[in-house]
Amino acid sequence: MREEIGSNDYVIRVIDHPAAINAAHWNALLRSQAAPTPFMRHEYLNALHESASAIDDTGWLPQYLVVEHGNELIAACPLYLKDHSYGEYVFDWAWADAYQRHGLAYYPKLLCAVPFTPVPGARLLARDTASRELLLHAMSQVARDAKLSSAHVLFLNDADREAAINAGWMMRSTVQFHWTNREPEPYADFADYLSSLQREKRKKIQQERRRVTESGIRLTTHAASELTERDWEFFYRCYTLTYRAHYSTPYLTRDFFRRMASTMPEHWVLFVAWRGDSRVASSLIAIDAEQGAAFGRYWGAVEHIPFLHFEACYYQPLQWCIANGMKRFEGGAQGEHKMARGLLPVQTWSAHWLAQPQFARAVADFLEREGKGVENYLDELNERRPFKAAATDKPTA
Repeated sequence: MREEIGSNDYVIRVIDHPAAINAAHWNALLRSQAAPTPFMRHEYLNALHESASAIDDTGWLPQYLVVEHGNELIAACPLYLKDHSYGEYVFDWAWADAYQRHGLAYYPKLLCAVPFTPVPGARLLARDTASRELLLHAMSQVARDAKLSSAHVLFLNDADREAAINAGWMMRSTVQFHWTNREPEPYADFADYLSSLQREKRKKIQQERRRVTESGIRLTTHAASELTERDWEFFYRCYTLTYRAHYSTPYLTRDFFRRMASTMPEHWVLFVAWRGDSRVASSLIAIDAEQGAAFGRYWGAVEHIPFLHFEACYYQPLQWCIANGMKRFEGGAQGEHKMARGLLPVQTWSAHWLAQPQFARAVADFLEREGKGVENYLDELNERRPFKAAATDKPTA
């Protein structure tokens, strides 16, 4: 595919394997973006493919877009041909059902996203606005040429959102819950953080932590570089048990985490819960020390222990974030219960292009109504902020 913008000649290619893209060039482009999360690193995306976690057999056929000018990579994005909507966290099952009821095929569709990872950040890696819009144009053209129903970009940042709006794509919003450190004076420790919460919320957290301690549980914290194969095996057992408890199949293979341990160890911290000399649960978070950000990712336990989930997935990570001067902790998709732990509502965005004009109009009407509902929901949530009135914490927009 060849495209011209102004007097410059750009070559656009579709790549069916991330390993075929120069990793150094991809990562350099990522570092130039706002919100360059670790999940968009070439190592992470390639591990998803090489570990058989996100491949054609699991419904994720790579169709990465790259834009080159001479030998320079000036834009790129992780693009997949999807035959389902699992592992996306922006739910369009109703759209697929509507297509089916009208005798049309919604799948396969094109999806620009990080598989199984609802973390907002740069999706359209580009040097400028024109290159972002070129990626969007190329996506819709690929969809047209293949006679696909639609193309979607999930959890995009502000620059991507602006480009998508300029390109005429439909916008959809949802809500996540993120913690932000106090400014300009960060919390001194977890007790200092608790003191900023309303009395009822503070007492509830203290009671939950006490119940965990009274159950004979202690927790240890481990940088990924310190972990042994046995540690990772226990974590993966916990991870799979969580899916089994929900009668589901884990998205990620053991080999994926093995690759993370070897290629991106600086981006992971593991919390392990012990009773005596026996491990009973674990929680894995991702970190980006340069950005001062941490991301709640995976958890599991070999037995049910009341309130241990909150301790391992929220209180221990927040305690670690405060001790290490992190600016924010993202709690992942959904979960209004996170507000009581001090994670505040944040609006996230996705962009959508539908080939069929009548369905595009119907979806646009739906998104307008849904968007008003999300705005009202955010207003309602912000009225229930868990902090004292004098606290300086601000919700992230």
